Amino acid sequence: VSYNPWGFLRGESDARQRGADFPFGQSRAVSQASPWAWVDVSQLQAASPLHPVAVQCQEAQMVVTVHRDLFGTGRLVRAAELTLGPAACRPTGAAGSAVTFTAGLHECGSTLRLTPDTLVYSTHLNYNPAPAGNPVIIRTSPAVVPIECHYPRRENVSSDAVQPTWVPFRSTLSSEERLAFSLRLMEDDWSAERASSVFQLGELLHFQAGVDAENHAPLRLFVDSCVATPSPDRNSFPQYALIDFSGCLIDGQLDDATSTFISPRPRQDVLQFVVDAFKFTGNSSNLIYVTCHLKVSLADQAPNPLNKACSFDKARGLWAPVEGTRDICSCCEVRNCGSRRPHGSFQRQGERFRRELSSQPDPLKEADVVVGPLLIHSWQDHSVLRTPSKG
Repeated sequence: VSYNPWGFLRGESDARQRGADFPFGQSRAVSQASPWAWVDVSQLQAASPLHPVAVQCQEAQMVVTVHRDLFGTGRLVRAAELTLGPAACRPTGAAGSAVTFTAGLHECGSTLRLTPDTLVYSTHLNYNPAPAGNPVIIRTSPAVVPIECHYPRRENVSSDAVQPTWVPFRSTLSSEERLAFSLRLMEDDWSAERASSVFQLGELLHFQAGVDAENHAPLRLFVDSCVATPSPDRNSFPQYALIDFSGCLIDGQLDDATSTFISPRPRQDVLQFVVDAFKFTGNSSNLIYVTCHLKVSLADQAPNPLNKACSFDKARGLWAPVEGTRDICSCCEVRNCGSRRPHGSFQRQGERFRRELSSQPDPLKEADVVVGPLLIHSWQDHSVLRTPSKG
């Protein structure tokens, strides 16, 4: 176990200080509020006092550093003799006495196991020595080093303003002068936040976006865009757009989808929508994250092409708004809804602030929020009912 830049893990020395708690050749960091790594080096019979394999469990990837003196004998192994995981991924770097692997949590054939409190990503380091100059003899045996990264399901795994958790998930941007945006998975009847983030293909995902408008003039909330990815990084690939073009629920246009905004709203500062469950093809982890960009306008301001919530009505072949005139949704058909334009500035009204939109994105009036990871199962592993595209 070694230090990593996310501050998730304790150093090797901390793990060694607790060595009495674990078998020889095994170590971990014991903080239950952060991810930790587990490495079994017992096969190496290492004579070195330092662990020959160090693991950093980061937010969406693991970094494995291998000391070339793998067995603590002074004989340095070659980078070409080392691979990671069942997929035998090659090293991403080699310098001096160390070889480095950097791989996504779902890459190189790693597997995911769920426990009541953790997500456990498992893989292994492979050492396959090249044949010696004389094929009659061998001086080194192959070895396998099991590696695990453990992530708490109910704890914060990010130090950013947007803080994802496992169950129940809520992501909120909040500070003294900022609006508090939220995105939650709800029960099918919208009565409460959903207790589980595990779904089957064929189920509906019930999303509820909200904003705490307490100390503000009445506000209307909009979901500007939503994108699904297999990792928390909204810019990762593959990715699939659910909502785009300033509030067009484009997923609802697909033949096998019933995705729609719920109308009418329960309140002006809340917007609900449903999406048919799906998973990414070729992604063995079956995990998805959904990142949505939320924003507000004044409640007395009429919806327009930049501030709208539009669903596709398959029966009539038309786009329909949750509120406002139907023409504000016409740009969804051509997939070009213009750009931002100024709507005003801050004004004080008595003891309350009246917030109005400006011409530029402003963290006081909009935010990205994330839900995930969601675990999507199919009745058969090879069954794929929805196929999101790359881009």
